[in-house]
Amino acid sequence: MSEDRGAQLAREVAAALRAAGHQAWLVGGCVRDRLLGRPVHDRDLTTDATPAELRRLFPDALEVGAHFGVVLVRRGGAEVQVATYRSERGYRDGRHPEQVRFEKDVRADLARRDFTINALLEDPFTGEVVDHVGGLADLRARLIRAIGDPHERFAEDHLRMLRAVRFAAELGFQIEPRTFAAIRELAPAILRISAERIRDELTRILTGAAPRRGFELLDQTGLLEPILPEVARMKGVEQPPDYHPEGDVWTHTLAMLGLLRNAPLDLAWGCLLHDVGKPVTQTFEDRIRFTGHEKAGAGMARQILARLRYPKDLVERVAWLVAQHMRFKDAMRMTEATFRRFVRQPGFDTLLELYRIDLASSGRP
Repeated sequence: MSEDRGAQLAREVAAALRAAGHQAWLVGGCVRDRLLGRPVHDRDLTTDATPAELRRLFPDALEVGAHFGVVLVRRGGAEVQVATYRSERGYRDGRHPEQVRFEKDVRADLARRDFTINALLEDPFTGEVVDHVGGLADLRARLIRAIGDPHERFAEDHLRMLRAVRFAAELGFQIEPRTFAAIRELAPAILRISAERIRDELTRILTGAAPRRGFELLDQTGLLEPILPEVARMKGVEQPPDYHPEGDVWTHTLAMLGLLRNAPLDLAWGCLLHDVGKPVTQTFEDRIRFTGHEKAGAGMARQILARLRYPKDLVERVAWLVAQHMRFKDAMRMTEATFRRFVRQPGFDTLLELYRIDLASSGRP
């Protein structure tokens, strides 16, 4: 979607709302990203117009959340989401509110949002920013801070704990201490969230600008163990220093993630899981060995990604990368025919990139 067309449509929708006597503000990530000098993609408006009034003003709009008073206005290849001010109460399942009340005061709407930096308002015509929650100060301080009581915000939607990690990694921010402490306390509750929602946040972290930082934070906040216990078990698994002077399996894996930036999803998961079989195959003989770890790891990768409800084709691509990542050491002993078959396999370019990253993370050319 064109940023210019999106901004124009937001002003058109806001003008229609204001002409009808309603308030209309840009809110959320579009305001945050503009202030940070980042590209703005999606534009959201919030208003005191009721859902019935939105339907009357925008009869062609798509209702994407009727229960929550949310419509999507599409024109000329652009789209703007418009939501009625609302407050919510009674989140027994860690996601869905039992009560939704439409409001006339925007501050009631902002109080139910997740983080201060995502609750800034912007006048779509003048660019004036209105801050009721301290978001501007937190942008300057580069902090992810829950609005109000962080325990209450995370109890309302447990996924917000993962979102805090993602935003911190993506923006290069720190998580504010009370917010961080609440995540550590409530981390086991993340498993009450559907696998699909967890999967989508992990995808954003892995394919984002700073996957290493994201996984360091997952570990530090206590979210890694319940979500990916197989990855958490990499910590403390020693490796032969001649081959891996950088340290244990977890340290090596983090180093690989540190070499990724906006990577394809199969490569990112391949880097994360390529050595996931090492903790279960480690032996101490003449030296530390992990015989067959690639085969064990491929099976584990299938289980992990299926558990997260990834499509079967991605599951198989990643499992193949894990299973094949040790074959390069045998390349010089392959017959010409075997080598040709090896390099002509679908996905070989991704496998080669994984191998390059694997070597680079261990300080090898």
